[in-house]
Amino acid sequence: MAQTTIITPVQEQSDESQEEILLPPTDPNAEIIELADYKLVYCGGACPRTYRVYKAHSMIGLLFEHITHWSNAVDKIRYAQAMDAAIGLDEFMEMAKISTAIVQQPPTQEELLDKEFDALTFDEWEQLKKYVPTTKARDLLAA
Repeated sequence: MAQTTIITPVQEQSDESQEEILLPPTDPNAEIIELADYKLVYCGGACPRTYRVYKAHSMIGLLFEHITHWSNAVDKIRYAQAMDAAIGLDEFMEMAKISTAIVQQPPTQEELLDKEFDALTFDEWEQLKKYVPTTKARDLLAA
């Protein structure tokens, strides 16, 4: 007796029945709270409700609406208003950009001279080989 297998195609769900998880701030169905320079777009949750925060056309982070306060995803501060939480998030992100830019700058040759001998990398050694003391540094050496 031969066994017959019938394969039926899986029905694709229509786009209308699928719920979109993350609506863009331009979607007419998105739940949006507009604050001065920010747009808060609801993206899920009940308590806390989670909102994506947009400044201009860029998402800068998340805010959480609790029963008694607002908070953001970067600090542990409780804010009374959504606007305050958005500003706190924005200021934190701006400071993070500045500190990242400062950290990523390579040390100067003078700064490398202050580093421990064993802590220097190969590239730092190569940079120090090209070091020529300035007249100010020579005067300090002579003193």
